[in-house]
Amino acid sequence: MQLRYTFRIEPGPGQRSALARAFGCARVVYNDALRARETARAQGLPFPKTGDLSKLLITDAKQTSERVWLGEVSAVVLQQALRDLDSAYRNFFDGLKGKRPRMGAPRFKSRRDSRQAVRFTANARWSLTPGSKLRLPKIGDVKVRWSRPLPSAPSSVTVIKDAAGRYFASFVVQTDASEVPPETTGEVGIDLGLTHFAVLSDGRKITSPKFFRRAEKKLRKAQQSLARKTKGSNNRRKAVVKVARAHARVADARRDFHHKLSTTIIRENQAVHVEDLAVKGLARTRLAKSVHDAGWAAFVGMLEYKAVRYGCTFTRVDRFFPSSQLCSACGVKDGPKPLNVREWICRACGAVHDRDVNAARNIRTEGSKVAAGQAETQNACGAQVRPVPVPAQRATRTPVRKKQEPTRSPSQPAWCRREIPDL
Repeated sequence: MQLRYTFRIEPGPGQRSALARAFGCARVVYNDALRARETARAQGLPFPKTGDLSKLLITDAKQTSERVWLGEVSAVVLQQALRDLDSAYRNFFDGLKGKRPRMGAPRFKSRRDSRQAVRFTANARWSLTPGSKLRLPKIGDVKVRWSRPLPSAPSSVTVIKDAAGRYFASFVVQTDASEVPPETTGEVGIDLGLTHFAVLSDGRKITSPKFFRRAEKKLRKAQQSLARKTKGSNNRRKAVVKVARAHARVADARRDFHHKLSTTIIRENQAVHVEDLAVKGLARTRLAKSVHDAGWAAFVGMLEYKAVRYGCTFTRVDRFFPSSQLCSACGVKDGPKPLNVREWICRACGAVHDRDVNAARNIRTEGSKVAAGQAETQNACGAQVRPVPVPAQRATRTPVRKKQEPTRSPSQPAWCRREIPDL
């Protein structure tokens, strides 16, 4: 499988200017292509193809006085900007067809966007120098902070600048079988929460670190300092960077916690079962700040792709499964309980249960049944009997909608009702 390895890079002053030009040229080509397709739609013309846009907006545009500066950056960067626009349209049209969750139509990019990125493929002839530097065309040799070696030769690299002014190089590599950990027979169910970030079916409880809550005071002071600055001043620009850096520290700490915990769980178990929580719904309640601070969706996503990477079985249990109402000892449903009830006694068998541990055990049991059902289905179709280590299908997370003609809504432009082209 393909993975991304991201490292911090330290470009010099001249290299930062060259990267700024690359970011700007890629943004201009993206916006020009989007404008050309929007104009064609408004005039009722056919959907412009990528090849025609490449010749018109890159090759021919370099010969004009208005776009002659496009030749100062690598042509691969400009071509990849068109590929990004194609991906944005493809995701938008797939959402209208019901193949994936709906998302908005492609929008124009701004120079004030907090994140800028350009991508270099093998055609750009970028390389890693003998001195472990990243050599980029028309930019130079950039110093990289290597935290670990790459498992294989990368196929592409994306240079990213975040809101805090930091630069990163993201490499796409192909992993090999040597990274698979030793065989294990463990099986675990995970109940996610706010007081305890995760409660495992074996009784372990991982306390929620609450990174945002702990840094809230510093973040508030940084925001107050930003509010006092005059708009358009240099001091305000510096204050904006300080706020972005404060938020970046919180996000980095949370991501590091998620990675370490998910890796530990995957390495210790052959099967992992989690509950499919309605994170978007919970984020609209009074617990929204705590839900966002926990980052459940990011953690479950890490568990999912690491399970595929290490050959484990990953299962999502339906969110309507009454994990807190069932007795994990006898299986009797004891009815709903308020949140302040953390321990309860089963009226059928008299077993004393910790609410979260009992829920995790029920999730493990239900996840095993789901995995066994998937294995039986695969066997009936003539495939392998054992569950194949692949991510959960999207159909198990979202309801299946009947195919219907896309209709206009406040969040969709009028041209959504037109025939959807295949990219």
